[in-house]
Amino acid sequence: MGASHNHDHAHGHGHSHAPKDFGRAFAIGTALNLGFVIVEGTFGILADSVALLADAGHNLSDVLGLLIAWGAATLAKRPASARYTFGLKSSSILAALANAILLLLAVGAILWETLRRLGDPPPVQGMTVVVVATIGIAINVGTALLFARGRHGDLNIRGAYLHMAVDALVSAGVVVAGLLILWTGFVWIDPLVSLVIVGVILWGTWGLFRDSLGMALQAVPPGIDPAKVAATLEGLPGVARLHDLHIWPMSTTENALTAHLVMPGGHPGDAFLNDLQHRLDHDFGIGQATVQIETGEDGCGIHAH
Repeated sequence: MGASHNHDHAHGHGHSHAPKDFGRAFAIGTALNLGFVIVEGTFGILADSVALLADAGHNLSDVLGLLIAWGAATLAKRPASARYTFGLKSSSILAALANAILLLLAVGAILWETLRRLGDPPPVQGMTVVVVATIGIAINVGTALLFARGRHGDLNIRGAYLHMAVDALVSAGVVVAGLLILWTGFVWIDPLVSLVIVGVILWGTWGLFRDSLGMALQAVPPGIDPAKVAATLEGLPGVARLHDLHIWPMSTTENALTAHLVMPGGHPGDAFLNDLQHRLDHDFGIGQATVQIETGEDGCGIHAH
C-alpha cells in the first residue's frame, strides 16, 4: 500500500526558493562591461599591453556570461507545461556550467598569448595601462555589487558575481603592473602579471565549475548533507525504515527530494506530510518533496526510479 504526497509551501522562514528578479542588474552590468571591453581593447592595442588585452578578453567573456545568466534567469521564470512539468528552471544550472566553461576557455587564450610574449615582451605604455585598468576596477566593483545579494542562494547569480569580483581583482593587478613598469622600465612585468591573472581566474572558476557540473549531473546540492536528511527521515515517529532516498537540484535555487518511508503502523495522515515538508524546507532548503508511505514491514518491494 503506498501513498504519494507532494507539497510546495512558501512560508516565513526565509527559505523562499523562487529566483529573485535581477533583470535590471543584468541590463546595467552588460551595458557597462560591453562599453568597457571596447575601450579597454582599443587602448590595449594602442599601448601594446598584453595585460590590458587579457583583461579585455576576460571582460568580453563576462559580457557573454552575463547574457547567458540573464537568459537563464528569464527562462527559469517561465511556467510549467505539459512537456516541461518543472518549467525551464534547470536552464539556470546549464547557464552556470556554460559560464564556468567560458571562463576556462578564456584562460586558455590568455595563457597562450602570455607565454608567447614572455619570450619577447614588447614595450608597454605604463600610464595608459594604469588609467584604463583603474576605470575597470570601478566598473567591475559596481557591477559585482549589483549581484552581491543573490550570490549565496543562486549558483547562476554567483557565476555573474564571480565574473565581476574576479575582474576587479584582475584590473587591480593590471594597475600594479603598469605602475611597476613605469617605476622599473621592465616590460616583462606585463606578461608576468598576465600569468597571475590566469591563476586568479582559475582559482575563482574551479568552485563554480565543480558545483555547476555536479548540479548538471543531479548530484546532491552543495550545502545539503544527505546523511543528515536520512537521519531526519529515519527519526520520524512511526518510521521503521527508509529507502530510495534521492535529492537533486531542479535549478540553482530549488531542490527536490523523493523517498520511501516504511511505516508499519499505517499511513500517518496529511498533517504528518505537511509538517515533514515544512521541516525539509526550513532545515535543508528542499522545497519540493515527494514521500511514498509503505505500510508493510518490508515495504512494497516495487521501487519507481
